[in-house]
Amino acid sequence: MKIDVKLDAFEGPLDLLLHLIEKNKVNIYDIPIVEITNQYMEYLREMGQSFSAESMSEFLVMASTLLKIKSRMLLPKEEKDDEEEDPREELVQRLMEYKMYKYAAGELKDRRIDAEKVFYKPESIPGEIKEYEEPVCPEEIVGDVTLERLNQVFQMVMRRKKDREDPVRSRFGKIEKEKYKVEDRMTDIRRQIRGLKRINFRTLLDIQPTREMVIVTFLAVLELMKMGQVAVTQENNFDEIYMDALE
Repeated sequence: MKIDVKLDAFEGPLDLLLHLIEKNKVNIYDIPIVEITNQYMEYLREMGQSFSAESMSEFLVMASTLLKIKSRMLLPKEEKDDEEEDPREELVQRLMEYKMYKYAAGELKDRRIDAEKVFYKPESIPGEIKEYEEPVCPEEIVGDVTLERLNQVFQMVMRRKKDREDPVRSRFGKIEKEKYKVEDRMTDIRRQIRGLKRINFRTLLDIQPTREMVIVTFLAVLELMKMGQVAVTQENNFDEIYMDALE
């Protein structure tokens, strides 16, 4: 069975290297490999026989890697090969990845500690209160606006739509599948007016592209009023009628 052993304050060779880099306040992209290697080897000598060979294996592998990089950097460069790859590049990449995961792990640990301090109260709302729905009063929603007045606005818009029709082409017969449904239009209207106030009822009907859409929109508004999801108001006789979303 494998046992994870934490070596002093370091959990692996990359953790030790990162500590040495931060301790010496050097640029991780320009590691003084000779100095860091010497400090790393000194740490391994201080460890002595305190840990098993299995625990030391990863540190020894990193030590050999550092010595290899150190030897490559000490060798003179050939004049023809000015763009020789930096032997520290792979090590820097591994250190950056380890640093990212280490900080992410620390952040997750802090969140876990904070979450342990949170307590939740079990739900205790009585069923009759939870299922209660406030009754809808149509008189309060409609106010002073009458269905007759709404019908007048509807008829006016319908006449205007009819005046725009081609007197010849409009008489051509067509067999078409039903395009619009009241339920779908109710959903569209709810989405369009959610959170809005003082929506002009006449404008809402007038902007519809066809007579069928005007009719379906009118019926959808009536259904929304009946369900208590919109309210209509009219300040004075013959004034504009406005809708308010109640959601």
